[in-house]
Amino acid sequence: MLVARKRRVKLSIIMPVYNEAATFDECLRRLRAAPMPGVDKEIIVVEASSTDGTPAIIDKHKGEKSIKIFHLKGYCGKGTKLQFGFKKATGDIITIQDADLEYDPTDHYRLIQPIIKGETSFVLGSRHLGKKSWQFRRFQGRDKLYAYIINFGTIFLDGFFNLMYGVRLTDPQTMYKVFKRSCLKGIRFKEDGFHMDYEMVIKLIKKGYKPLEMPVKFKSRGYSEGKKVTIIKTGTLDVLTIIKYRFVN
Repeated sequence: MLVARKRRVKLSIIMPVYNEAATFDECLRRLRAAPMPGVDKEIIVVEASSTDGTPAIIDKHKGEKSIKIFHLKGYCGKGTKLQFGFKKATGDIITIQDADLEYDPTDHYRLIQPIIKGETSFVLGSRHLGKKSWQFRRFQGRDKLYAYIINFGTIFLDGFFNLMYGVRLTDPQTMYKVFKRSCLKGIRFKEDGFHMDYEMVIKLIKKGYKPLEMPVKFKSRGYSEGKKVTIIKTGTLDVLTIIKYRFVN
């Protein structure tokens, strides 16, 4: 009796990169080393406008197996890089990995399991679930005040998001958005900056995909370590994005 071989799953990992010379190599190393039995990894690196030597560091990996490298011309934000990466992805499942190492690259395999098992099509890796519960940012030195402000803003934004969309998510802002590539069919993303994080979740929810949240590991970094989110600009754009896509597609 012949037994059908289980089909391997292909995972596309999109890495938007800007000025991450200090962490890119280590992040890529961990991604490649992370054990994923039965899964073929495709790492899509999308960089633009870096001024700290990041492009040269990335280009050292040209030609390496399972890595695709793209340098976009002109300045563009994380949203544009993700949109470009989605178009290049060929995997069954798509996930995102920032190159700053705030999130642990070894979490991807666990996050894709509910999708592989057919339990859901959309997973969010929440920093606010699990044994440690709410993982507050703990910046050091002069960044300490910023940590308190960002933590308060996060609580406000998450509550506002849940109120606007009738959901009860603990971390809609998370970087870890994992979904079947087929979920993107018919969706057009428009935002360029970090607020595209909200646009993605909103549009997938409005299309009928209810996200399953799972706990992930998180280690915050401060502004002196290269953090790029700005409190006033990013916070304002987040609020406007939450409101905007409640009424438009």
